[in-house]
Amino acid sequence: MNTINRRTAVMASLLLVDPALHAAPGATGNALVEGQQAWQLDLPGDPKPMRFWLYLPKGYVESTRRWPLVVFLHGSGERGDELEAVKRHGPPKRVGQGVDYPFILVSPQLEANARWDPVRLHALRAELQRLLRVDARLISATGLSLGGHGVWDWVAAFPDDLAAIAPVCGYGDPAAVCRARLVPVRAYHGDADTVVPIERQQACVDALRACGGQVEFIIYPGEGHGAWNPAYEDPALVPWLMAQARR
Repeated sequence: MNTINRRTAVMASLLLVDPALHAAPGATGNALVEGQQAWQLDLPGDPKPMRFWLYLPKGYVESTRRWPLVVFLHGSGERGDELEAVKRHGPPKRVGQGVDYPFILVSPQLEANARWDPVRLHALRAELQRLLRVDARLISATGLSLGGHGVWDWVAAFPDDLAAIAPVCGYGDPAAVCRARLVPVRAYHGDADTVVPIERQQACVDALRACGGQVEFIIYPGEGHGAWNPAYEDPALVPWLMAQARR
């Protein structure tokens, strides 16, 4: 196959062919392209489609390789029906500022007043792996505040789903985290946080360490609930995520 025909074949394979994945309302185009786009996905047995920002890294279209996947869970203030709100903080915001990540990034949105459901996240992971060229060994999750809580709950409920987690100013159930003792954790918190006091995440970190888990806990002195700002600017975070593979 010559170069032009090979590229055409690759591009054709990226056209929307699975009815489960479709462009979000108001989005333009119906093909998966590099960069960040609005999509929604029908999950099996779920009456509500999952709406999300999908970022495909440079080289995704031209390659046939499988890529790492990072799922970002937003906080309580970004819930609702305006998908743009998800770009206020964290990785999707940084993509909008011109950051190029070496992985597929999926940033879903919760409905108003909803909370992150580990069962739904487990189903989302399975569908993304089916529809995109995802390396199943290299799937990780990060989230802030309510999203940090969602990350802790997800890894405790389905520890085989994730290679690593990076919760920011989050919290979880210390009695449940040992189920995920084989999943490396890089957690962040501000010690002046009055919305989610640092003690709530410290309890998860201590419980995981006590049962042999691998945990790094980065604490920002004097930082309040906005610890996600320095956390997602941490130059060590992306290399750390990319270095973790599911055991």
